[in-house]
Amino acid sequence: MEVIKVVEILEEIAPPELAEDFDNYRIGLILNLENNIERIAVALDANSYVLKKAAEMEANLLVTHHTLIFHPINKVSKSLAESLRLALDNGISLYSMHTNYDRAEGGINDVLAARLGLKNLENVETGRIGEVEPCTSAELASHVSETLQTPVIYVGEKEEVRRVMVIGGSGFTTEFLEIARANRVDAFISSELKHNIIREYEELCLIDATHYATENPGMEALCSRLREISGLEVEFIEQSSGIKAVDKT
Repeated sequence: MEVIKVVEILEEIAPPELAEDFDNYRIGLILNLENNIERIAVALDANSYVLKKAAEMEANLLVTHHTLIFHPINKVSKSLAESLRLALDNGISLYSMHTNYDRAEGGINDVLAARLGLKNLENVETGRIGEVEPCTSAELASHVSETLQTPVIYVGEKEEVRRVMVIGGSGFTTEFLEIARANRVDAFISSELKHNIIREYEELCLIDATHYATENPGMEALCSRLREISGLEVEFIEQSSGIKAVDKT
């Protein structure tokens, strides 16, 4: 299949116009070798480990959530050079679907919400709000840790949690937490929790389940959709074996 045909499928799954403004020029074919696609690799990141695995499986296209180059550069680092060499030497085009896939139906946040068992979902900005069976903060944190196979950090003791908001990736920002507050959620699950956020939103249970673990399920789920629509071989590349633990602060 021509690479442009695969791009059409990916843009149907996650339309580029859904992306945040800061993602301009970071969505789509980051490296277009104009090659014929027979096998696709999918992963969260486009690093050298993933590219080596993609090369081993003889993939012609690597689809990732995070782009290989996010910030403008004035010089090429050794790690970036190695990643580019692997892609070029092995004929692997690179495609990035970032905040557009966060927001898309069936994307990062929908998959995360479903994986955690949230019911009666509501779409809010880039996140999702849903309901869980009444539980304590500690019980919810344990559930998140076990389900996502990741250590978590949580703050905010509550005897009864019902409404939960999730955002994959680094969602602990004032913008998103104000949405959570306005929607009267009991708990907020995301990653990269900072001390100032803990101070300002102490009425909420805040669960940090890591950037990787909150976004990785969405990329894994993309494989079956892409395989079904394209009819091509699609394989997921796992970057972490996962660790079960709950850390409480």
